[in-house]
Amino acid sequence: MEKKKTRLFSKIMLGLTAIFFYVPILYIILFSFNSSRSLTKFEGFSLRWYEKMLADSTMMQSVAYTVIIALLATIISTIVGTLTAIGLSKSKKIMKGIVEQVNNLPILNPEIVTGIGLLMFFSALGVKKGFLTLLLAHIMFCIPYVILSVTPKLRSLDPNLADAALDLGATPMQALWKVIVPQIRPGIISGALIAFTMSFDDFIISYFVTGNGVNNISILVYTMSKRVNPSINALSTLVILLITVALFIVNIIPILKEKKGSKLT
Repeated sequence: MEKKKTRLFSKIMLGLTAIFFYVPILYIILFSFNSSRSLTKFEGFSLRWYEKMLADSTMMQSVAYTVIIALLATIISTIVGTLTAIGLSKSKKIMKGIVEQVNNLPILNPEIVTGIGLLMFFSALGVKKGFLTLLLAHIMFCIPYVILSVTPKLRSLDPNLADAALDLGATPMQALWKVIVPQIRPGIISGALIAFTMSFDDFIISYFVTGNGVNNISILVYTMSKRVNPSINALSTLVILLITVALFIVNIIPILKEKKGSKLT
């Protein structure tokens, strides 16, 4: 009887948690098709806000900056973070411990402290705030997440794997790209996805290091918080759709590869 009550309670809590997380998302999607400006009363189906969103040059510019910076930050941070993690796996214990502690600082540090620190750093160097400072800041806080994602995969590898590849005639680069990287690919992909999400979603650090009209979606939404613009609902719906499609593709590709492999065997 007690087990049944526990299971029922768990199901109720799971249902309430799902409602708490997903109802606001469904609410945004629904009101993105509202024919009026109201955010509380649905008065009819319309694509009015999607048309206004596409016609708004400021909003489209923010979307472009967000996507470009997120992609560049993801690519650069994934390469740098992966190579750093591989280098640390071959380093001495003392050096590895020091670098790992330094790597944890941007993650544990409050974002507002990081943002102010970068603002003062760029100001001291006389660097004009804009696209470059925003990109550098995003690369900086994305790299630690890539390192954290790749490091566990490297620890699970046989330490003699690279040496075996070298003994069989592979060059150091071939051993890296054809032996090590394929083994840690899941960690690299996870790190890249986290880096893209962190960059795409960031507001606090971006707010301190951007300038000259270079705004991402988070800053745009913040500037519109005092005057509600239903076009934000349309933009949010498109972002949700793109993320859903991306997650579907990322999850379905391994399944298709596994089925293809099972058929060949």
